[in-house]
Amino acid sequence: MRGESKARIAIVAVGIGIMFFGISRGEVGTVLKKAVNICLECIGIG
Repeated sequence: MRGESKARIAIVAVGIGIMFFGISRGEVGTVLKKAVNICLECIGIG
């Protein structure tokens, strides 16, 4: 039980670290642009 808790904390910490790395590289705009394009294609506007 104790090992699972440490593993979960480690995985969450790595995920948060990767998110901050992407934010620092300016990937937020790229991801948002791609998401908007996908949504517009699904609706049939783009």
